[in-house]
Amino acid sequence: MTLSPVLDRIDADLSAATDRLIDLLRIKSISTDPAYKDACQDAADWLVADLATLEIEAKTYPTPGHPMVMGKVEGPENAPHILFYGHYDVQPVDPLELWDNDPFDAKVEDTPKGKVIRGRGTSDDKGQLMTFIEACRAWKSVHGTLPCSITFFFEGEEESGSPSLVPFMEEHKDALKADLAFICDTGLFDSRVPAIMTMLRGLCGEELTITGPDKDLHSGMYGGAAINPARVLTKILGNLFDDFGKIQIPDFYEGAPVLSNEVKAQWENLNFDHTTFLGDVGLTTPAGESDRTALEMIWSRPTAEINGMWSGYTGAGFKTVLPSEASAKVSFRLVGDQDPHAIRKNFRAWVEAQLPADCTVTYKEHGASQASQMSTDHPAFEATRKALGEEWDVDAAYTGCGGSIPIAGHFKDIIGMDVLLTGWGKDDDQIHSPNEKYDMESFHKGIRSWARILDALSSLNA
Repeated sequence: MTLSPVLDRIDADLSAATDRLIDLLRIKSISTDPAYKDACQDAADWLVADLATLEIEAKTYPTPGHPMVMGKVEGPENAPHILFYGHYDVQPVDPLELWDNDPFDAKVEDTPKGKVIRGRGTSDDKGQLMTFIEACRAWKSVHGTLPCSITFFFEGEEESGSPSLVPFMEEHKDALKADLAFICDTGLFDSRVPAIMTMLRGLCGEELTITGPDKDLHSGMYGGAAINPARVLTKILGNLFDDFGKIQIPDFYEGAPVLSNEVKAQWENLNFDHTTFLGDVGLTTPAGESDRTALEMIWSRPTAEINGMWSGYTGAGFKTVLPSEASAKVSFRLVGDQDPHAIRKNFRAWVEAQLPADCTVTYKEHGASQASQMSTDHPAFEATRKALGEEWDVDAAYTGCGGSIPIAGHFKDIIGMDVLLTGWGKDDDQIHSPNEKYDMESFHKGIRSWARILDALSSLNA
């Protein structure tokens, strides 16, 4: 098949594609608010109807929450079979008064940086989802068929924790099985470099409470003689790191991978400016492992962070109390093959080894998920990287992500598929915030990018 006429068709159809996106954006599919349950159904139905215009048979599947959408189209014989995932639900719009216009009356706006589509869900994730559908529309229009076999899988609960996702995937894993899954819910690096996200950190959360005396005490009568749990807690947490930023929990780094020289070189070529990155939040100096770059620390290294601490009297005025308890919330971002359950066990043993006489500790778990690391050995990764470089006129990079995208792990654990994450969002898209937007450049070049990727994938088995 020929790519050039498909790209020409995308360019010619951009106005109509934008109108279709705006129609979807105007559906108030807020998944976390029961008041918008019907709107979520409407969005799912809209997608089924839109896929039908491409002669793609799809349908909605009920769940205890909002419906899933699944459809499949067969490509040429021996063509790769890919799955494309996106989500049609959106975040609430609060605080409404901070929006310049109605968040569900999406419009194209002129800004000093160029044209944008403004409205809730433009970047996260309706705009991104529609780039793929529009690329398929152009292929179908030009060639009458698609270059690959494709399964479409759209969720309606991503913004509310995906409570129905795992049970649905387990029930339908045979129908969801493909050679490779694609997720378009990420962004460009520094709003300019196409990125393929290959590292997603896992998470382990712990809440601990250290108890000393059986009641709060008068610090004048007991201070000095009685153990103070706040002092014990701060001392233990202060021991989390050595002077070089290394985490001191035994075996903490077990399973953390060594970054390849090839990926290191790609990251160095990104020219990431940590001074600007930190300066945007009023900081100047990287505070983690002293022998690592800022990008390494954000994308490929595990962390331990104290998320909150409380003890004693914290109200207005002053109260000379020696507290009975001191508590903290601590989270660990994990990489590679680090085991969150082993991290939890080792952290607890490390805390307990430092407890003085008359102190006890209790814990409360707050989730445990393993990191996801995508193997770039699959030829689709390099084919996609090359295709992205051709569209964006800059070499695409394999990158990491400081956060977690659970769906990526589910595809690997439940379906047994590798996952390729790429997307066209920009740093200033204001996702989850008032005045969310999606650049027309991202929408237009995103469609063209998918066309190039489909073309590249179709050649893999040729």
